[in-house]
Amino acid sequence: MAGKSILIIDDDAVFLSVLSDAFNKRGYRTGVAENIAALKALLVDSKFDFAVVDLKIDKESGLDCVSLLKQHNAGIRMLILTGYSSIATAVSAIKLGAYDYACKPMNVDEILSILEGEKIPASEIADDPVSVGRLQWEHIQRVLEANAGNISETARSLGMHRRTLQRKLQKRPVRR
Repeated sequence: MAGKSILIIDDDAVFLSVLSDAFNKRGYRTGVAENIAALKALLVDSKFDFAVVDLKIDKESGLDCVSLLKQHNAGIRMLILTGYSSIATAVSAIKLGAYDYACKPMNVDEILSILEGEKIPASEIADDPVSVGRLQWEHIQRVLEANAGNISETARSLGMHRRTLQRKLQKRPVRR
């Protein structure tokens, strides 16, 4: 593990920061990019062993990053993470050269297990997983906190209308 490096490509600044910090604490050197232009600039001087790529990067596709990363380093292992999974995009990602494709949320240890070539034992999957509604509620709360409670800025960050966000926030937190 010592000396290995991970590139994280995602348009969510909070996610980038949290994931980067977690990888650094585990001894990995990290690089982050919020879009494809930043990725290209980063690749000029850096080479990475692994990459965690969001499928939807603002208005860009993470699939565009896969080809770019493979051209730069044919041996890189990439994990495509997405909240918008489909069989078609999973097949495309693997055909382009991604090592694996998974749905958010995933914790750091699960991501590292996949990238390092280990499989997650089925027994670790919870019998009562957290609902999608709860995950959405928690994500909204994290983005709201990152934007210091600013509803308009949070709505922009989440790509939703301000009133839609206000309606979601007025509801009670979704239970597990």
